[in-house]
Amino acid sequence: MSNSDDVLIKVENVSKKFCRSLKRSMLYGIEDISRDLLHLPNTSDKLRKDEFWAVDDVSFEVKRGECLGIIGRNGAGKSTLLKMLNGIILPDKGKITIKGKVGALIEVGAGFHPMLTGRENIYVNGAILGMNKREIDQKFDEIVAFAELEEFIDMPVKHYSSGMYARLGFSIAARFNPNALLVDEALAVGDLAFSIRCLNRIAELRKNGTAVLFVSHNELQVRGAAQQCLLLHNGTCKRYNDLDEAFLAYNIQQSSRLLTNGTDIGFVHEGPIKVVAIEITSPTIDRLPRTGEDLIINLDCQAEQYFEKAGLEIRFWNATGELITNVRSITKGQTFNLVKGINRFQIEIKSIPLVPGCYRIAGGFLYNGEILGWARDLAYIDIACPKTNWLGNGMVMLNAKFNKK
Repeated sequence: MSNSDDVLIKVENVSKKFCRSLKRSMLYGIEDISRDLLHLPNTSDKLRKDEFWAVDDVSFEVKRGECLGIIGRNGAGKSTLLKMLNGIILPDKGKITIKGKVGALIEVGAGFHPMLTGRENIYVNGAILGMNKREIDQKFDEIVAFAELEEFIDMPVKHYSSGMYARLGFSIAARFNPNALLVDEALAVGDLAFSIRCLNRIAELRKNGTAVLFVSHNELQVRGAAQQCLLLHNGTCKRYNDLDEAFLAYNIQQSSRLLTNGTDIGFVHEGPIKVVAIEITSPTIDRLPRTGEDLIINLDCQAEQYFEKAGLEIRFWNATGELITNVRSITKGQTFNLVKGINRFQIEIKSIPLVPGCYRIAGGFLYNGEILGWARDLAYIDIACPKTNWLGNGMVMLNAKFNKK
């Protein structure tokens, strides 16, 4: 049993439903208000037409000094859960208990008045967190320095970039030493140096007893901040004490996102050659791509006519939109003659060095620098941790040998 004094965030059987139809949602709202006024029993525990559970019977605890990562696909319920924890929306069922002050960065720019300057927003947000002017004055220089906004602090925040918003928002939320800190994708729009400073600050807060909830699609950031993980799927959750187990389950869940037919493939350069199907596997028993193991890409393309000496290129982008690497057949001295109709290819990548995480695959065909057809979104894949003991960071895993001489 957990010591109740150590539990700072407690979520008990919490559920939240939404309606897919705006018109029905308004009618249901009128119905619910009428029931409250007439002291009739509410129907919050039942789904009506077009309603669905965004969060469904979720329970967990976060103790003093813990950081719990929350992962899951888009639409799994992560942001809805954090908005309930921050009091922005109320649950339909269940109970949420948070002890002490809450610092939150739920959305980039949330809580800022666009017409106010960065300086004015610091004081407004500090007051919302329960600080008086003297306390904000004492923290002000630290907040501005951490956010690196000295030159822009007296500019209206409506002129800030998303990265500037994130830096200021995180700095405010984390510098007032909250008892509980809620962070939702705050680091996704920041640069690497800012991300490192944020992770270091989270570690400092944990040492001082802050309970942290950290939501991110970036596996490396979650591994850098959290010790345990909550995996959300269709509104339900499962807690993992081991991060490797959590991300293995997440990667298996994500593998269903592979684009396998032409209706899903997003072409950004229409041409006479189109990829119409793609499959990505590993020759290992579970066929799940892992860091350091082989990766096989099978793809089918449709050519409108006969082509000679076409080159094939595949690019890998990470979750933050950075190009990581590419493979080109022409660098191997290979070009292909394509017949009119369906042509099939297999690309085998030996010992793929990409670290665990989510990647987007782009690619297409070229001839003498001319694009014959290019897709930005051939597939989304997740690279899992290798089965051997491994702890790393960065973007790639280099195959190195260590010798003492």
